[in-house]
Amino acid sequence: MAGLEPLYAWARAAISRPQDALVCGVHWELVRHGYRCLGTGDQPGPDERKSELLPAGWEANKEVYTLRYKSTDDARELLLKAIMVEDSMILNVMDRGSQKVADVTLAVADYINPEHLDDFHKVYKNTEELSTRIASGILAPLGAPTEKAKKEPESKKDLQQDDDPLRIPPRQPAGTRAPSWPSPVNPFAVGGEDLDPFGGRSGGMIVDPLRSGFRQPGIDPSSGIPGRLPPGAVPPGARFDPFSPLGAGRPGPDPDHLPPPGYDDMFM
Repeated sequence: MAGLEPLYAWARAAISRPQDALVCGVHWELVRHGYRCLGTGDQPGPDERKSELLPAGWEANKEVYTLRYKSTDDARELLLKAIMVEDSMILNVMDRGSQKVADVTLAVADYINPEHLDDFHKVYKNTEELSTRIASGILAPLGAPTEKAKKEPESKKDLQQDDDPLRIPPRQPAGTRAPSWPSPVNPFAVGGEDLDPFGGRSGGMIVDPLRSGFRQPGIDPSSGIPGRLPPGAVPPGARFDPFSPLGAGRPGPDPDHLPPPGYDDMFM
């Protein structure tokens, strides 16, 4: 609870009972969460202004402490009443704008050492628990003060592409270069195409003379193999395993251009 020590030193002369020290701690928690004290009592007084300090006469009534707060952005005004019931303190806080009410009951002995009111370093205990109780029991139900609008970007280049919910993100991350696929004649690229689900590489284990990396004259894979398949049977860019010689357009000698010996001898 940074900042509570100078506040406690300033208010020490008015602190005579353990509940005074607890109210001082509760006040500082509200200040830490964006509220400033306006004064005491249910109604505003003359020349009020927001302050981090406790107003004069805040400890006059040891049974019911009444303080008013306003957020730093002037959006909320709170009325705090700390009511002593035996050894416990009931914090009742109302948001005057929304009329919402929140309350928390604190056992004074759980957070204050009554024998050390003169020593700030010993008077408070379980400060983290006190902060949590006030934040969850009072500030959360009533709502925290609204933050001021964030500064608008100075230029459109400050906006990230991910800020547009209708934009389809690119497959390739921004700022990176497309990977360079190995050459189709690279002996170490064997099997690479079989690992690529998009078929953008070469080097697969399926032998495809139409996509071997060398230009094949007179053959268009997208139009089908001449004399074997109709046009459109092989989709454009698809890998295809020929099941027969490629026809007359295939370069080089045709292994079937000579008939086998004695093919026309009826007695063989």
